[in-house]
Amino acid sequence: MGRWAVARLEDVEAVPGPGTLTWRPVRAHLGIRAFGTNAYTAGEAGQDVVEPHTESPELNHEELYFVASGRATFTLDGEEVDAPAGTYVFVPDVAVHRHAVAAEPGTTVLSFGGPPTFTPSPWEWAFRAGPLVASDPERAREVIDEGLRVHPQAAGLRLWHAKLEARDGRLDAARAEMRAAIEARRDLEGPAREDEDLGPLFQGS
Repeated sequence: MGRWAVARLEDVEAVPGPGTLTWRPVRAHLGIRAFGTNAYTAGEAGQDVVEPHTESPELNHEELYFVASGRATFTLDGEEVDAPAGTYVFVPDVAVHRHAVAAEPGTTVLSFGGPPTFTPSPWEWAFRAGPLVASDPERAREVIDEGLRVHPQAAGLRLWHAKLEARDGRLDAARAEMRAAIEARRDLEGPAREDEDLGPLFQGS
């Protein structure tokens, strides 16, 4: 396996069946090991873009589908869902019977699946909290606290926590949190010194 790989959809072998399904084994083509992913294409309306199935309880895979082009009609435990291009359909319950057919020619559906064991990177919480610090600091704190429960030693999240403490006037707590973050990641010192809330904490420290 190389350090990266690039493929266009048409580079991936089109495998016919079962039934009217045409699937492209993206995971196998790229050698992905972290999760399953495939693509399903339909030349005509009415062709399958997700075969009728439930998931294996033993594997316990959650599945996410994304309609990349065209339009699909999903049937989930008997309930129809209209899914135009740009729609995500998430099915975490392995027992849900799922099936989708193309509502338009050229419909392509991407699938992603795997067991619910993934640990998100700390940056997810940092990116979510950043825009909220000024507009909704209470919500920002909730997001950062949530991230710290998953990654209690994440230096970037601790620096955001220090910023929130400083904005709330808890300067000693902010300073302690900032120092801990910088000790863990020295590259954070520069951004901290330039930050309007954290920079003043360096004075007299």
